[in-house]
Amino acid sequence: MARKTDIPSSYYGEPRKFDPNFRGPVHNRSCTDVFCCVIFIIIILGYIALGTIAWIHGDPRKVVYPTDSHGQFCGHQNTHNANKAILFYFNMLKCANPTVLINLQCPTTQLCVSKCPDRFATLLDAWNTKNWEYYKQFCKPGFKIGSKSVLEVIQDEDCPSMIVPSRPFLQRCFPDFNTRNGILTVANQTIFKDGHNNERSVSDLKDAAKDANTSPRAFWTNVTGGIANLLNAKEVGIKIFEDYANSWDWILMGLVITMVVSLLFILMLRYTADVLLWFIIFGVIAAVGYGIWHCYWEYSTLSGKPGANITISDIGFHTDFSIYLKLSQTWLIFMISLSVIEAIVVIVLIFLRTRLRIAIALLKEGSRAISYIMSTLFYPIITFFLLAICIAYWAITAVFLASSGNAVYKVTPTDEKCMYASLTCSPKTFSQTNITKVCPGSQCMFAFYGGESVYHRYILVLHLCNLFVFFWLVNFVIALGQCTLAGAFASYYWALKKPNDIPACPLYSSFSRAIRYHTGSLAFGSLILAVVQMVRIVFEYLSRNVKGSQNACARFLLCCLKCCFWCLERFIRFINRNAYIMIAIYGRNFCTSSKDAFFLLMRNAIRVAVLDKVTDFLLFLGKLLISGSVGVLAFFVFTHKIPVIQEEVPSLNYFWVPLVTVIFGSYMIAHGFFNVYAMCVDTLFLCFCEDLERNDGSSSRPYYMSPGLHKILRKGQEGAKLCAAS
Repeated sequence: MARKTDIPSSYYGEPRKFDPNFRGPVHNRSCTDVFCCVIFIIIILGYIALGTIAWIHGDPRKVVYPTDSHGQFCGHQNTHNANKAILFYFNMLKCANPTVLINLQCPTTQLCVSKCPDRFATLLDAWNTKNWEYYKQFCKPGFKIGSKSVLEVIQDEDCPSMIVPSRPFLQRCFPDFNTRNGILTVANQTIFKDGHNNERSVSDLKDAAKDANTSPRAFWTNVTGGIANLLNAKEVGIKIFEDYANSWDWILMGLVITMVVSLLFILMLRYTADVLLWFIIFGVIAAVGYGIWHCYWEYSTLSGKPGANITISDIGFHTDFSIYLKLSQTWLIFMISLSVIEAIVVIVLIFLRTRLRIAIALLKEGSRAISYIMSTLFYPIITFFLLAICIAYWAITAVFLASSGNAVYKVTPTDEKCMYASLTCSPKTFSQTNITKVCPGSQCMFAFYGGESVYHRYILVLHLCNLFVFFWLVNFVIALGQCTLAGAFASYYWALKKPNDIPACPLYSSFSRAIRYHTGSLAFGSLILAVVQMVRIVFEYLSRNVKGSQNACARFLLCCLKCCFWCLERFIRFINRNAYIMIAIYGRNFCTSSKDAFFLLMRNAIRVAVLDKVTDFLLFLGKLLISGSVGVLAFFVFTHKIPVIQEEVPSLNYFWVPLVTVIFGSYMIAHGFFNVYAMCVDTLFLCFCEDLERNDGSSSRPYYMSPGLHKILRKGQEGAKLCAAS
């Protein structure tokens, strides 16, 4: 028996009435959401002013170059430290002091040097010996032996009390840690003598080195708890750079192949949509199935080999990923992951099998529209260019804001109980104060960059403003692209005799209308989305702060709020996308267009349910197939398994470097092309719904859709109604 509904047919607005003068996107339109447009322009001008102020106060050298205890940059040209680009810590052991976490600065003298020490030595051992010539390069400039006693030199920190073998990382000297047989060593030693000839463990240096990098101008990522892995990152980075330098032309070739294949794929959909889309479906199933078989074969082969049954957690992190491929557990994980993916794909296809024909018909119509307006395929280049400008401006402004302020100096005493500890001081007048008398050995050392002005007090607010406007501009650029493409594809659909009635330069005309009349509406929709994104950022920050908290209720509440706002953002994106289509067609304000689009979709809820995710799923499979195919080809090329070009392919340190780059780049290129396609399908779908309401297929009110599309969609609607009624 058919299920009744309490919602009347007019609950979501009245259907569109026939209008003999309607021929697609309205040309006689006026500016919409003018107030929001004015606010948007003022915000842009304010953003430019913010960047200018940050540029005046900021100094990127504070981020790029390390700063010594006197506030001078290491390695900066045209200074006496031009040839001294590395920061050296006099006493690394002091960096393990808990006050480092409070003051964000290691309480020891820091000096710019040209190279890091390469041996163990102490001041007592080097004093008045042949080793002094080497040791004195790590003393303060101008220090002469004999002017002070050894005790005074150590107390005043004119020279380091000891040096240990180190190597530069992030332009700072850190002990040269190595792990041998699971034991942490420095220069093959586990014990060393500090400046007072006391024996210390290398693990003390490791803890100190970790704390030394808590400066706000640096970052620290402790992989598997071992500092040695992080210090090896520089060598790995050099090898990766070499791989890019040797294989950039092959990477570019792979990306060009992806672009050509994506373009041909979209054009071929017009004539062979059925074959190509079924080929995509079975191709993905077959490719994943082959991956499952290959992983099982590798797993069964390695299971009987000695040493292959070691777990990944036992060997830890290694930059040479080929080590993991020799473990049976790695292939077992791959096999399980691919099996889950295969099961999901098959289950989704089983449930969507009756809707695939409708999606295929709509995709074929979209391919026909794109073939008539080929310029739409290259519009993502404009979007990418505008996004690159937004990202670059935001990043530069953030760097200048982070580097704003003057050098702030703090009193660093040798005794933690000193009453003047951590007080602000001036290096020029420090020697004239009584601090050195009350706290012997105290120094006025550089701590951080900051200030007490209004600008510096509200620097965090300026950072948040920078981030918010960045979100707003990025969303506006994306909205502009969606509205422009929607107007172009709507011009195609509402042309009765295709392609003769398609207006000239539909993409340029749509872009001009969007900029001239609807900047305010696009800014309004982008503003709503930016606000939600900022709220999500705040919740993410709070979630990280309470992650280790014992308050389970707070963690649960934040988790629920994060989930709700994620869903809200997805819903707003969906509404905005359809609102921009209505704006491109009718030229009304954002709120009216959002309401019209939502009501139109709700009046055609069955068709929306049929086509909402089916076409997205098929397009996703297309992107997956293209990027995966190019990735497989790149794998055979970079592993020298194609005999014809084996000699031309360069030898690489890590073959996965260009391989991952090609796969990621291929997916992004395919994503750019298929995003145009998805926007085309969404626009045609809304136009189709409008067409059904406006017209009846008679000679006086003919349909604008193709007969084949109308036939298939009518069948899909009738079948869905039968399913709903049963």
